[in-house]
Amino acid sequence: MRVNLSDSEWKLMNRLWEQSPRTIMELTAAVKDDTGWSKNTVITMLSRLEAKGAVRHEEGGRAKRYFPAVDREDAAAAETESFLSRVYGGSLGLMVSNLVESHQLTAADIAELSAILEKAGGEEHA
Repeated sequence: MRVNLSDSEWKLMNRLWEQSPRTIMELTAAVKDDTGWSKNTVITMLSRLEAKGAVRHEEGGRAKRYFPAVDREDAAAAETESFLSRVYGGSLGLMVSNLVESHQLTAADIAELSAILEKAGGEEHA
């Protein structure tokens, strides 16, 4: 399942992908230093994430336990597609060209891209 996450939602999801399940109090403590969010803010964010299908919870003892309901890779793929569509009109080539022209690619980046493209060129495409 693919979902589009806001920047704030990514912060909570990253914590859940790092370790789950987590309670509201554990999540609040995990993001407090970076965000300053209160327990109520975390509850609101978790409700939004549940409505999107990105998070699920189980009743447990005294507190609900929250789990990611989507894989990090699926969320990253959706974010990548959304970004390319919004910023580059869906053109991966335009994005890479922009990075090359602005000298933002390191030699290691170029080697990594070359290896990815070489691998893709060797695969059968439908």
